[in-house]
Amino acid sequence: MAKILIVASDGFEQSELFVPLEKLRASGHEVHLAAPEKGDIRGWDQTDWGKSVAADLTIADAGAGAYDALVLPGGQINPDVLRLNDKALSLIREFGEAGKPVAAICHAPWLLIETGLAKGRRMTSFDSIRTDLANAGAEVVDESVVVDGNIITSRNPDDLGDFVAAIEKAVA
Repeated sequence: MAKILIVASDGFEQSELFVPLEKLRASGHEVHLAAPEKGDIRGWDQTDWGKSVAADLTIADAGAGAYDALVLPGGQINPDVLRLNDKALSLIREFGEAGKPVAAICHAPWLLIETGLAKGRRMTSFDSIRTDLANAGAEVVDESVVVDGNIITSRNPDDLGDFVAAIEKAVA
């Protein structure tokens, strides 16, 4: 089974972290959560703050060499916070450059733009950031999940079934 890292901060879209976390663990994968700092991070559940979850390690303590894949939940707040975090960007870039699966849903493709991993890729995202993806050099499509090499993208929580299935396939 694979060892998978989820990277998130306060304001992650609740379902986009918990569904992959729970489904991947249920499939037998070892899944860890890294956050900017030790302790709990709090989710956003559609229109208000949601559940909290404890990070297993800090982003600074995580390395791509220890994992088989990376999952980036969306929400508006989480990826906007992380794209200002140099350690998070370095870690994401490390996974991408190593050719390991990097799965980003909803607004999380902002992180792929910020790290240069979007350029020349076929991708999807939440509607409101598709212009950002196109401006970063991605070919933008409207599909539930898009796999382009080691990059996996999905649009929103409605796509979580296809998103998790694509992650499972990538680490099989």
